[in-house]
Amino acid sequence: MTVPDAVFTPVSRTLTLPPSPSRTTLPKLIATDLDGTLLRRDGTVSPRTAAALAAAGRAGIEVLFVTGRPARWVLPLREHATGRSLAICGNGAALVDLRSGGTLLAARALPVTGALGLVAALRAAAPGVTFAVERAGGIHYATGYPPLHEEDPTVVGTTPVEELLAEDSPYAGQPLLKLLAHHRELAPDAFLALARSVCGGLGEITRSSPTALLEISAPGVTKASTLALHCARHGIAPGEVVAFGDMPNDLEMLRWAGRAYAMANAHPAVLAAAGRRTLSHQKDGVAVVIEQLLAGG
Repeated sequence: MTVPDAVFTPVSRTLTLPPSPSRTTLPKLIATDLDGTLLRRDGTVSPRTAAALAAAGRAGIEVLFVTGRPARWVLPLREHATGRSLAICGNGAALVDLRSGGTLLAARALPVTGALGLVAALRAAAPGVTFAVERAGGIHYATGYPPLHEEDPTVVGTTPVEELLAEDSPYAGQPLLKLLAHHRELAPDAFLALARSVCGGLGEITRSSPTALLEISAPGVTKASTLALHCARHGIAPGEVVAFGDMPNDLEMLRWAGRAYAMANAHPAVLAAAGRRTLSHQKDGVAVVIEQLLAGG
């Protein structure tokens, strides 16, 4: 069942603040992407980054993961989240409680009618496109969708996407968080531009993969819009947020936050849009900025 935005429920936690640096000089929240941003190429958190995140938590700063990943891919990193131990997943489609094992607190689901319209429009514009359906309970591969990740999908490649989206599907009771569209031949940015040109207001279309893989959420659902809802709920202004990202799905969030950093390894559009840059994810760019913030820089 889709949970309305109004019931975003924080997990309370008492934080002890150090006497220095002055709390007024620090952000209230750090919003960070994961892949290509916080995590090394092998998907791990480096010792330096882990130490910086822990120091931010001790200083009373909430560290919020804001990612295109589903909740199940974020849970192994929950020890590094601070404050309320929440994560925004699916590019804004889900707010989850990491401390409770990934409990879904709120879902901003993609309407099935919109998803079916997107399928039809993309098939007409890009023959050969294949689809997968990301629901709250897992990912379902439709006919022809390639095995891009090691995880086992709930349904593998022999079911038409229309059946996966049908009202009588056994999965219909789970919120539809994302529609994924993949093309084997088109260049990633060209596929993104084409999809945006033909799909009108049916959904928010973005990408974070190096391949021609599009991630499609409900209209208005982005990392930025869900982050803004979370911050408004807890009295945090955009100017009190520091954000980090590297790919097109981070653009709205970086434009919304008071201080935004593009990683040195970021997509050209992200480098052009962000007001600041830091080192690459391989060189602990997020940790470098956090260390500077805590030192009063």
